[in-house]
Amino acid sequence: MRKFFMMALLGTITAQAVELDTQVDTLKSVELQDVQVVSTRATKKTPMAFTNMDKEQLKAVNFGQDIPYLLSLTPSVTMTSDAGNGIGYTSLRIRGTDPSRINITANGIPLNDAESAQLYWVNMGDFASSVQSMQIQRGVGTSTNGAGAFGATLNMQTENIGMEPFIGLDLSGGSYYSHKETLRFGTGLIKDHWGIQGRLSNIGSKGYLDRASTKLNSYFLQAGYFGENTMVKFITFNGVEETYHAWNYTSKYEQSLFGRTYNSCGEYYDEEGNTRYYDNQTDNYHQQNYQLIWNQRLNNVLNLNAALHYTRGDGYYEEYKRKRTLFEYDLDPKMTWASSDLVRKKKMANDFYGVVASIVYNNHQNLQAVLGGGWNKYKGDHYGLVTWVKNPVDALMPDHKYYDDKTKKTDFNVYGKVTYEFLRGLNAYVDLQYRHVGLKMYGPTDEIDWNLNKRIVYDMKESYDFFNPKVGLNYDITPNHKVFVSYAIAHKEPTRNNFQNSLNAGLEMPTSERLNDLEVGYKYQSKVFTAGANLYWMDYKDQFVLTGEIDQIGEAITRNMPKSYRLGIELEAAVKPVDWFRWDVNATWSKNRVKDITVKLADGSVANLGNQPLAFSPDWIANNIFTFNYKGMKASIQSQYISKQYLTNTGFESYRTLDDNDKPVDVGMILDGHFVTNIDLSYNFKLPKLGMKDATIGVTLYNLFSAEFDNNGWASPCYEKLDGKVVATGWGTSDQYEAGFAPSAPFNMMAHLSVNF
Repeated sequence: MRKFFMMALLGTITAQAVELDTQVDTLKSVELQDVQVVSTRATKKTPMAFTNMDKEQLKAVNFGQDIPYLLSLTPSVTMTSDAGNGIGYTSLRIRGTDPSRINITANGIPLNDAESAQLYWVNMGDFASSVQSMQIQRGVGTSTNGAGAFGATLNMQTENIGMEPFIGLDLSGGSYYSHKETLRFGTGLIKDHWGIQGRLSNIGSKGYLDRASTKLNSYFLQAGYFGENTMVKFITFNGVEETYHAWNYTSKYEQSLFGRTYNSCGEYYDEEGNTRYYDNQTDNYHQQNYQLIWNQRLNNVLNLNAALHYTRGDGYYEEYKRKRTLFEYDLDPKMTWASSDLVRKKKMANDFYGVVASIVYNNHQNLQAVLGGGWNKYKGDHYGLVTWVKNPVDALMPDHKYYDDKTKKTDFNVYGKVTYEFLRGLNAYVDLQYRHVGLKMYGPTDEIDWNLNKRIVYDMKESYDFFNPKVGLNYDITPNHKVFVSYAIAHKEPTRNNFQNSLNAGLEMPTSERLNDLEVGYKYQSKVFTAGANLYWMDYKDQFVLTGEIDQIGEAITRNMPKSYRLGIELEAAVKPVDWFRWDVNATWSKNRVKDITVKLADGSVANLGNQPLAFSPDWIANNIFTFNYKGMKASIQSQYISKQYLTNTGFESYRTLDDNDKPVDVGMILDGHFVTNIDLSYNFKLPKLGMKDATIGVTLYNLFSAEFDNNGWASPCYEKLDGKVVATGWGTSDQYEAGFAPSAPFNMMAHLSVNF
């Protein structure tokens, strides 16, 4: 028997003497696995706002929905779902910031798509089943690898390889033919040094919207070696997805004619004029990830972490296009301006690879320091094919290619962090990062410059150098009370979509953005009650702001706004007066504004609308959770309120047009506020005689009272000056199609069963 001092990791493991078996040092194996995220995680001494979710918390809500839905009850979070029920294309917004500004990593390795800076959760089906813990850092957050964090950081650690063998099965099924099947397995520790663990998953749903189906297949597999002071892991995971398009959204007028579930994607008319829907109007993608991680305990105060990674992506989406000008597709060389229905495929193939590393020093007294960094390379190829044309043309060859452009991106960063307790309970925090980004885009695009009647061609090479400093103080006034203050500066480069959308619209090229983030927080913690408050002031220069418009594939368009800010307060509290009851609540109030917003009027002039609310940024978000536990029985009542959200940055809640009877009508351009309640009921039991370690059976009731609301939308009206006042109007008479909405499902349910052997 022997004792050793364990490093403080993840803010929960503190220095302590532990008796261990001489053959299998299980505690040290866990410690070595945790090293892979400690360099990018915040701890209780880090002066910033963050929320942790462990494996048990994730398991309690993981019945098939994507990760944004699993995080929806954490502070300042809103989420979207194209299909309306959280399975398929979903996205996450934090403090009103769009997904392209949320840095996401797994084991310290960047996951954001290098071009769009987003993570498409549909490519990572059931990834939550392989996650040990998550940490959401709101604001700039700690320095990390990959895409710059402008609103938040989501840091995920994949599951630790367990010491004991197991096999488990998770099953879910419910409304809209939704289902999830997950097989989990692990060998435990083999010969004191080796272990293998993984899962196989299948998720499917027909979706709430018409034809908004989803098919997700994925696996996760890891193998590890554990030595006295060394851990080496090889991790591979993939996702194969097929989703039917649901990205058009629908106007309220269309919903009044065809119902809330109406989905216009794939719609066309046959020879008799009957409405049909194209069967293969689908998005298809295969993403394969590899990670090789080495953690080395050098001595009692030093740990080294290094990782190699590679991601391969291949996919396409296919769609039926009605009455398209053949010149757009290089099928009309004589420029006769002929048009036809056709089918096109937009394909992409990409490679993303690199290395990340860090070394952590902790003297277990008053000093912890991290030196780390990463180098990543991306190569992407985009090209389009026309596979069928209704009116035959001579120029059409098999798999006719009409555009082919490429992107190359290099991302390098190095950072250093120090946490130093210079007075008892008072910690200073300094975090400095240098980041270099190189971006090259070249080749013919899928867009036509109609002023010149020629295809737009990329020919650009940009580079960016950013210095991102962060400083702060954390003071533990007493064991129960703490306060912190921090100030951070962050920068972020434009994405491929920013350049593409600016070129297509004939606008100036986008520029990088800058954020100054001031945060002040307080927290009280006791065995029965915890509470905290965090105030933030996020002041932006050239922030990429959601405009309310969407591009051809339903992706939200963002453009530089010279001046904008987000000011808010986040409140959290939890009380557990008895063992069988816990009450959690959090709320965010925020003021989100763009300064001196201008719009182009119908006559070509420009009007200044002054300061207006930022799009997709609610003033209020509130979450309430009651949890009851008694002898294996568990009941959870979850409620959420989100106030109204503007679809544009103009402050207009509607635009004026004419109805079918030529009478004036106001068409809404906001997401109305909504209140939703979910209930989860479950029972956990054991059947040791059958070799069952434990089993959980339950049912979750979503949107219990069938609240009717939209989770996302778009708007692109015309602006005119009438009687000296700027107003929003339709682009033509009887025009009720300048705003679209993504409805959320009414009451629905999922039954679930989890068994462990």
